[in-house]
Amino acid sequence: MEGMILNMKKNKKDKSNKKILNINEEFTSQNFIHTKKLKTIFLITIIIFVLLVTRLAVIQFVDGAYLKEKAYSQQAINQIISPKRGNIYDSTGKTLASSVAVDTITINPQKITDSTDEKTNELKEKVAKGLSDIFELDYNETLEKVKSNSQVETIAKKIDQDKVETLQKWMKENKISVGINIDEDSKRYYPHDTVLSNVLGFCGTDNSGIVGLESTYNSVLQGTPGKIVSSKGSDQEEIPNAEERYISAKNGSDLTLTIDYNIQTIVEKYLSQACVNLNAKSGGTCIAMNPKTGKILAMADYPNYNLNTPFTPNSSIASTYDSLSSEDKSNALHSMWRNKCVSDLYEPGSVFKLITASVALEEHITTPDVEGDFVCNGYEQVADKKISCWSTTPHGSLSLRKALEKSCNPALMQLGKRIGVKTLYNYYHAYGLFDTTGSNLYGESNSLFTKESSVADVELATMSFGQRLNITPLQMITAISAIANDGILMKPMIVDKITNTDTGAVTSIEPTQVRQVLSKETANTMKELMESVVVDGTGYRGAVTGYSVGGKTGTSEPVYNKTEEGYVASYVAISPVEDTQVVLLLTLYDPPKSNHQGGQLAGPVVSQMLSEILPYLGIPSNENSSDSSSSDNLIVVPDVRNKTVSEAEKILKNSGFSTKTYVNGDANNTLVVDQTPKPGVSLSKNSVVVLYGEGNDVATSVTVPDLKGMNASQASNTLKEKNLNISIEGSGTVISQDAAKDEKVPEGTVIKVTLKQNLTDAH
Repeated sequence: MEGMILNMKKNKKDKSNKKILNINEEFTSQNFIHTKKLKTIFLITIIIFVLLVTRLAVIQFVDGAYLKEKAYSQQAINQIISPKRGNIYDSTGKTLASSVAVDTITINPQKITDSTDEKTNELKEKVAKGLSDIFELDYNETLEKVKSNSQVETIAKKIDQDKVETLQKWMKENKISVGINIDEDSKRYYPHDTVLSNVLGFCGTDNSGIVGLESTYNSVLQGTPGKIVSSKGSDQEEIPNAEERYISAKNGSDLTLTIDYNIQTIVEKYLSQACVNLNAKSGGTCIAMNPKTGKILAMADYPNYNLNTPFTPNSSIASTYDSLSSEDKSNALHSMWRNKCVSDLYEPGSVFKLITASVALEEHITTPDVEGDFVCNGYEQVADKKISCWSTTPHGSLSLRKALEKSCNPALMQLGKRIGVKTLYNYYHAYGLFDTTGSNLYGESNSLFTKESSVADVELATMSFGQRLNITPLQMITAISAIANDGILMKPMIVDKITNTDTGAVTSIEPTQVRQVLSKETANTMKELMESVVVDGTGYRGAVTGYSVGGKTGTSEPVYNKTEEGYVASYVAISPVEDTQVVLLLTLYDPPKSNHQGGQLAGPVVSQMLSEILPYLGIPSNENSSDSSSSDNLIVVPDVRNKTVSEAEKILKNSGFSTKTYVNGDANNTLVVDQTPKPGVSLSKNSVVVLYGEGNDVATSVTVPDLKGMNASQASNTLKEKNLNISIEGSGTVISQDAAKDEKVPEGTVIKVTLKQNLTDAH
């Protein structure tokens, strides 16, 4: 019994013990979280919180601007308003470059759809075929664009109106009204094709200048785009009546150049003829400048190129172009575009003797007419070298005047030695020959001279007569213009004014005086010596009847290790001598070895140019023509442009001219927009003046006959039958004419003929 009681107590105690928790034993419960898990969860929570805060900070402070812009782009529609690129005009107001309205064709591929996938595919193929046929594009590339997932794809840029009309007709016939867009655009147009091409340069498809003035003044011409900003919803469609913001475009400014179109075309005409007729293999350059202001009146390169098709090779590179590598093709095009007047260096030859002579006079080292001042034995011994004169016959005893008239190399070497290196280099600097001219012309290069400390006797001797130094034609004519301008060096300028097309405000570019290089007395003496070169020396072929002309011939030979570059024949002229209005520098590159003298080749071409330029500038002739076959006095052609055709005819007939007109409509109400010959040209009585009314372009349909061997009367009558005019120099029979046989020229053109004279060769 007692044992049973004890067992019962023991069992009761065991049951009681089961309610007591032993903390050393593991347990599970749905109401409690394990301490380790709690710590882990807490740590993870903190990490997530830190990451969220960090991400918010990045979004706010690092990516904030980007995300704001992205959100704006997703919610806004920006329609760009293209500015109009400014025009370029010559000094008379003639348009040289303008922007004409064209169109850009784009598509919205996602809008080119049909009722089923199959029909949509057929439609896209039809659209691709139509677009590729109309715009002469690759079909597969066009199809890829039509099937793309892009919002917009560009098909063709700068499309002329005739192709746009063809597209519109095709869309109407195929009942396609959405997905193809015709957007207004503009492209650059050059109404005179090749005129001033190497100076103007051209634009790319984005209407930004690539080379030339189009590039140099791109920021002025281009303007600033505007835009229209409106909102769009999640479906990417514009929200009706949403607030719209308009930012107007700022159109580009117009440039007015110092170039005179009429002088430019005169220069280009005779330069191209000279290069072709005289076989100047590497072409030529010519610059005309007003020495008083530094204004460039004309700047020409031959060969040039067509500004409207600038990636089409010109005649000089076309024959080999297709066989060239891609890199060589690119180099050939860049060479074709280059303005050699400012980018290419050349040895000026004897033209540079004017610089040496002017230094000697300014430094009082000599005077013009000291007999026996120099001696030419046909060569000059300099150190261990014997440097020859150009003439095989020694010139003997010479004054400075005679040395320049005969273009004697030994005399100038002797003069350079007297002056010395230091003084010469001081004046080279004063003339601006060590610096670019600051003309703002594209691609201007600087000169190459021997370092002053390295100039020895031979270098001094060759520099004195213009060899073994390299300068640009622009640097050369700028220095000569200082002589013509009373010794004052002017900065060359090509832009005369800039016009803000939005406000009409005009910014004039004033001429810039650089420095006084020579005294007025020395400059006047040099001009008189230049006139002696034309009247009594090697430059006589540059003379112009009725005008005073000063000049200097130049012939430079290639460096011994660059014989492939050939000779350079050149001629610089100033006129009138007393009050110089124009300086002209002509260079012909790589003429034949058998005939390469500057006076002989370049002189007559300069004479032809000046014979038209001087009357055009209104400079009066001091005597009548030397034409011995006619006793009629010459009559100056009046300017009848901007008068009615009937009024112009009356003025011309009263002046003694006959007329031929090209006019559409009523002559009493139609204005004359152009005339041939230009105003200022002197012609004999009954010469023809051709008038062009509004809407009529100058035609070049008259073929020039061969006049060689005719007397003055025969030549005059032959030309008159073709409505051409004549200018005669000399007497006897025709030995040369400025317009070649079979050349096409406008009716009314003046053909200058030279009658037989007793000519001798000259340097």
